[in-house]
Amino acid sequence: MTGAVLLYDGTCGACNGTVQFVLRRDRRGSLHFAALDSAFGLAVRQRHPQIATVDSVVWIDTTDGTERAVGRSDAALRLASYLGMPWSWLTVSRVVPRSWRDAAYDAVARRRYRWFGRAVSCPIPTPAQRRRFVDADAPAS
Repeated sequence: MTGAVLLYDGTCGACNGTVQFVLRRDRRGSLHFAALDSAFGLAVRQRHPQIATVDSVVWIDTTDGTERAVGRSDAALRLASYLGMPWSWLTVSRVVPRSWRDAAYDAVARRRYRWFGRAVSCPIPTPAQRRRFVDADAPAS
């Protein structure tokens, strides 16, 4: 797969809400999605030990043919940048040291089920949206 893929926690209400938010605002329509626990997500996490413990959101970028993976606050900022204005304004927070950004991200992530609940069911994507989801049985390379 070429382009960007957002791996997300399929059972998290906030993560599912983020996917729906992106689907409504993505002008380019090129971002793909996969659950962290899908075959694709597990294979990517196995190839990138630095994101193996991330359990919320991971940004995978393969636009230049090399697979790069970032998690936590870096993934959120990549997503904001991808969405463009006004969301890309959030990338100004890159001036904050990553350890501080990740600490804030982790604080929210630890409470995400309490604050946003667990997804009871997934929204049924339209046929156009469905093409943007990497199927659980898709090749993981």
